[in-house]
Amino acid sequence: MYIDPVRYEGRPDNASERLEKERRCYALLDGLQIPYARVDHDHADTIEACEAVEQVLGEKICKNLFLCNRQKTQFYLLMLEGEKVFKTKDLSKQLGVARLSFADPADMEKYLDITPGSVSVLGLMNDTENAVQLVLDKPIAEAARIGCHPCINTSTLAVSMQDILTKFLPAVHHEPVIVDLPDPE
Repeated sequence: MYIDPVRYEGRPDNASERLEKERRCYALLDGLQIPYARVDHDHADTIEACEAVEQVLGEKICKNLFLCNRQKTQFYLLMLEGEKVFKTKDLSKQLGVARLSFADPADMEKYLDITPGSVSVLGLMNDTENAVQLVLDKPIAEAARIGCHPCINTSTLAVSMQDILTKFLPAVHHEPVIVDLPDPE
């Protein structure tokens, strides 16, 4: 996998050549005066692929899971540490939802305008009807900075979690639910 060895500050010079949804991410972050660093790379759609990107970015990239209830009437975007093992029963219990499973890619595109492997908190800018509940595992909520994709997995951004919580989420009209998922035994 190719990774540009340069850590850039802000939007790419060739932004006009990028996907429209990626350009919207940069425009929103810039408009909210949220600074970010950026690393460009080949498609990185697994945590394993992201580990090499982390070396250049200088930040941990969080794991983002798009989940739904059994009836597919409630959708959740869960952010947790990349290396943390996720067990649905732990989250289901804390959210008071009987059964959680991975949502369909079609729902991911419908609500977040994101394809599998590109899931990111920044996709909430596309959820204008608040169909998706953001769920933060406590260590992510308390992190100084996080790594996340700008709605496409060929770039990764390092963003202040405080800016996500106090500027980005209010701007896109989402409030997080914070959970404390146990570490695996």
